[in-house]
Order: sequence, then structure tokens, then C-alpha cells
Amino acid sequence: MQSQKTVANLSAKIAKVYVSEEDRAALIEKFLPLVKTVVDRMKIFLPSTLDLEDLYNVGVTGLMTAVRKYDGVQAAAFPAFASMHIRGAVRDELRRMDWTPRSVREKAKLVREALEGLEQRLGRPALESEVASEMGLPLESYWDLLDQIRPVSFVPLDEVFSGEEGGESRLHDKVSDESQENARESLEKREVLKLVAEQVKKMPDLPKKILAMYYFEDMRLAEIALVFQLSEGRISQIHTQAVLSLRSFLKRLNNPNICS
Repeated sequence: MQSQKTVANLSAKIAKVYVSEEDRAALIEKFLPLVKTVVDRMKIFLPSTLDLEDLYNVGVTGLMTAVRKYDGVQAAAFPAFASMHIRGAVRDELRRMDWTPRSVREKAKLVREALEGLEQRLGRPALESEVASEMGLPLESYWDLLDQIRPVSFVPLDEVFSGEEGGESRLHDKVSDESQENARESLEKREVLKLVAEQVKKMPDLPKKILAMYYFEDMRLAEIALVFQLSEGRISQIHTQAVLSLRSFLKRLNNPNICS
């Protein structure tokens, strides 16, 4: 087993040496459209005031970083490798721009708390109108609030965080290789996925379909909006509450005492 790993590591190093500048330039040219695809798919989490053209340019730097770091092994895996670096470059730029000020995070916390309390009482995903009523807001004001907190409605796997010893790392570095997970971890993961799938089924038809189109059919925000003949902003609002609802559900799964 050790000898096989040694051979694999040596092969990777040799492959890296022989990825020529011409090959790297060809990779950049071939996967340049991937930048727009990745940034457009991130749009559902971004404030509407952001200039996407600037983010496309930042995404290109992420693609160039990916090409520079790519070792030439498993060519089929390059799109995923590049996508990770494109997203990382865009998020670094967003952090530099301070795109989620404290006031937005505080508003997001209020929505999450209202959503969690309401769904615990209802025993099902809450409707937008129900959350708005819970917060004492007109529905239109609640929709505006969803627009404002959209950027903090998820935690990406490649978000940077500080380690216990002061260093920085990324969440995807902490996620175990699926090929290495033990039987217990595999069983627990399948059980959680099953519970999440059941929770999604309880959602109203529209958010359920939007989640399916976005995460499983890889449809862009504009494409989903076209299907339902709604604005992209309205699709984003529905998506934001659905994601917050699932996060609340997962929080209760991880901490059953919340429900008591």
C-alpha cells in the first residue's frame, strides 16, 4: 500500500513538471466560460447592487490560479478544481469589499430566530407570510428583508476560518474524503440526507421546485425565473427563506435540546 502511494505521488510530481505553459494557456481559454457560469450561479447569494462584471474579472484570476496550481492529474476533475478557486477568488473580493456588514448579520439573526421558533411550533417549514406575521412585518417588508440578508443565508465549504492554533484553513479541508469515510459516518450521512429530503418534501411546491432546479438541475437564477414567470429577485427571496429553513432544521438535528 505504501509503495502504491509513493508511486502515485511520484507520478503526480512528474505530471506537474510536464504541464507546459502552452497547456496552461489552453486550459484558461477552454474554461473561461466556466467563470461566468460559476459567478452567475453565485448570484443568488449576492446583493443586487454588486457589479457582476467586476466579479467576472475577479473570477478569471481564480481560474488562472487554478491553472497554475493544477498538477495535470485527472483532467476530468479540473472543472471542479477550477470552480472552487473561482468561488474562492470571488469570496475573497467580497470579504475585501466588506459585503456583509454587522447590521446585515444582525438582521439575518433576527430572521433565523423567528423562523426557528415558528417552525418548532408548527412542526413544518413556515410560509413567508407566517414568518412575516411572526416578526410583525408586512409581507412586502419581509421580502425586502430577505433581499438584504441574502448574502448570509449560507456557509460555503471554502469559507476561510481561524484554526485553534491561530492559522487559517478552509472548511473543505476539514471535510473527510468520501472514499475514506467509515461505515458509521456513511450511515449517518445517508440518514441526514434522508431527513433533509423529507423536510424539503414538506415545503410548499414553489420553493421545493426552486431548490431542485438550482441544486440538482444546475439551472441559473434567470432560467428559473423564466420558468415561473417571476423576477429573479422574487426567486432569490423564496430561495433565501428555503435555505434558512433547512439550516434551522439541521441546527435542530445537531442540537436536539433546542426543541425541548
